[in-house]
Amino acid sequence: MASICNLISSSSTSVLRWNYDVFLSFRAEDTRYKFTDHLYAALRNRSIRTFRDDKLKRGEEIAPELLKVIEESRLSIVVFSENYASSRWCLDELVKIMECRQKIRQIVVPIFYHVDPSDLRKQKGSFGKAFASYERHGRDSKEKIQRWRAALTEASNLSGWRLFEG
Repeated sequence: MASICNLISSSSTSVLRWNYDVFLSFRAEDTRYKFTDHLYAALRNRSIRTFRDDKLKRGEEIAPELLKVIEESRLSIVVFSENYASSRWCLDELVKIMECRQKIRQIVVPIFYHVDPSDLRKQKGSFGKAFASYERHGRDSKEKIQRWRAALTEASNLSGWRLFEG
């Protein structure tokens, strides 16, 4: 937690005005009532303005409001879990987060919750199964799937935390 606080306090605010210190990206079914709730509470208890997308309406496409919130956040914490890649919504968030990392130098902190970073990097295990399903059903364009793959690979190469609870 101290490391995240240090990142927030040391990142530059001269270019943009941030509406949030932290944007949390996570697969709700995997971590909402476990790790993510505890992380959210700990950040809020330290007066860190944290956004999690539990108040936005779900739809087929990622909401434009959510893309704006990602852009307005100083730092994104991405909690990768077993079913993260089975959510198009999560993958679209990740693509936007990684774009913001490149364009506005947003800090991205990955947390690998019960997953190995190499599974993301190589899209194997549950990540590979999710992509096989996307490709098999043909609902998503090859270009979109490639953007998802590239974002996962890029994120898996960032320094972050690996968490394996008992």
